[in-house]
Amino acid sequence: MSRNAPTLAPSAIMHLAMASAKLAVSKSEIPIAAVLVNGAGEVIATAHNQVETLQNPLAHAEMLILAEALKTRRYLEDCTLAVTLEPCAMCMAALCHARVGKVVFGAYDPKSGGTVSGARVPNHMHFKPEILGGIEEEACRTMLQTFFQTLR
Repeated sequence: MSRNAPTLAPSAIMHLAMASAKLAVSKSEIPIAAVLVNGAGEVIATAHNQVETLQNPLAHAEMLILAEALKTRRYLEDCTLAVTLEPCAMCMAALCHARVGKVVFGAYDPKSGGTVSGARVPNHMHFKPEILGGIEEEACRTMLQTFFQTLR
């Protein structure tokens, strides 16, 4: 494989994303967050969903990270993005276009996921990132379930 693997383990990157997801809850946002790490293991960007804050349905964590990271780079082939919930079709397409080398996610999203569930976007794209699902899955799923239970 020509892509450089980050020096941080996927679970370590996911823990960073989960910390950002907790911040989202404090801002009344759904606890979905992501972290982008380069091949040297350095954090390039961190974001949580800001759909409510920005009143923008496109303000998913992955899209916010890409907007930040692509200010200084054209492609992200040496990077790993960890996100607490399986990316939707919109985000997965954007990650493929930005050539993110590896996508790691926590909880599976059988209803709206676009990575290994639903549309399975990478199957239809020229660039296909390495995908690793289910990292810290139970903790990510529990965080989401708890958030929605408190809304009811």
